[in-house]
Amino acid sequence: MNEKLKQKTTFIVLFMFISILAIIPLFYTDEPPAQAVSTSVDLSEEINEFIENEPILDGALAGISIRSADHGKLLYEHNGEIRMQPASILKMFTAAASLSVLGEDYRFTTEVLTTGKIAGGTLSGDLYLKGKGDPTLLPADFAEIAKKLKNKGISKIDGDIITDDSWYDDVRYSEDLSWNDEHQYYGAQISALTASPNLDYDAGTVIVSISPGKKGKAAKISLEPDTDFVTVVNETKTIEPKGKQDIQIKREHGTNAIVVKGSIPADSQLVREWVAVWNPAQYAGTLFKKALEDQGIEIVGKIKNGKAADAMPVLIFHKSIPLADLMIPFMKLSNNGHAEVLVKEIGKAVHGDGSWDKGIEGMLDELESIGVDTSKIILRDGSGLSHANLVPANEITKILYEVQGEEWFPVFKNSLPVAGAKDRMVGGTMRNRLKEEAKFVTVQAKTGSLTGVSTLAGYVEKPGGETLIFTIMLNNLLDDRDGRNVEDQIVRILSRQ
Repeated sequence: MNEKLKQKTTFIVLFMFISILAIIPLFYTDEPPAQAVSTSVDLSEEINEFIENEPILDGALAGISIRSADHGKLLYEHNGEIRMQPASILKMFTAAASLSVLGEDYRFTTEVLTTGKIAGGTLSGDLYLKGKGDPTLLPADFAEIAKKLKNKGISKIDGDIITDDSWYDDVRYSEDLSWNDEHQYYGAQISALTASPNLDYDAGTVIVSISPGKKGKAAKISLEPDTDFVTVVNETKTIEPKGKQDIQIKREHGTNAIVVKGSIPADSQLVREWVAVWNPAQYAGTLFKKALEDQGIEIVGKIKNGKAADAMPVLIFHKSIPLADLMIPFMKLSNNGHAEVLVKEIGKAVHGDGSWDKGIEGMLDELESIGVDTSKIILRDGSGLSHANLVPANEITKILYEVQGEEWFPVFKNSLPVAGAKDRMVGGTMRNRLKEEAKFVTVQAKTGSLTGVSTLAGYVEKPGGETLIFTIMLNNLLDDRDGRNVEDQIVRILSRQ
């Protein structure tokens, strides 16, 4: 073989070898558990290196999913198909389902009914207060209703005030609520008739305010609203200035006795705690009775629970704020009560049954129609409070992508907390997080936390207009508060990409 032929043969062999090397990756299908699916190598390497070397994640489980907001394709996932506890980011499922089923203009109704006759200023018969799920009823609303009754010429009610909460079933707590949580504002009883103390709309609660008394004496305690529906047992003591504040508040099970004990320094600031009441329908009835009496209307009878007949005439009705407006305190402040009311209202709207079972059934059907693979998830409530809720990270980023095409999406997105925004009703639970990053990127995301669980999911919008959808789920943490640092660091990585 001459020299030229040898060179030609060598060239052909080399060319074929290089070509084979080039096509080998096309047949390689064994994917690593954490990878960048279609983005820069830097994103994959940076997140992988971070989670592999983060001591907070030792012994914990992390589920991460990142998608493009433009085309929905997965850009990165780590345990993205593993079902994990979502905590309060589950509320995004509840928000989406309720907006889809009920509509952003939906309003809850409260009715005042009677079969009694009005003559000479006296209503002869019982007056019914029928709730239909409104979690935003305030003392001011009861005052408005009472004023309208006064304007109808009623100055005396010769009968009882009947509170009707039959719009929903009589199950007051979701399936997995701990008894330790039932006096907490986030564990308040769910009722079709209830009341809130202020514009945070923590339905079924009273605000207990504690301020120092004289040194050696009991603290001063007041309630908002001012009501005798609950009884305060004051076992506090005012101690020397600069002393250690140690106040515990608990409502005794099955009663409305709120026990406040412990010490408060003489120079302490006001302490405020929201406490859930027992029997929220009667609580609402008490506030309604007081509003009637403030209008000079005499009540002969008592407050009782009952049910209005279907054909009973409506004297007055009150409409709540639209669902679009309720989404703000619900999502920004992560209100558990709102979530569970919406679940029951979905059940009522879809199946005519205001229960958790039918509400969750309606939610799952609606989520599936939006694009969620409901065969992969387990829902036990609407708030995420249950440790038995299980959702894969990829299904959360999927719904965050799919809802962008819904007409109510602007309401949904606007309800998400905005990182670094000082206003509570804008920044919500993200107002003190990612403050530096908020100067050049917009992060709108729902937070979640339970014992041993920390989660974050939402959108990162970068200056050039590119938006990434992300979900970070951390389970089995030694301290769920540490999880926020991990989540924020991953969002920082996304912000730089």
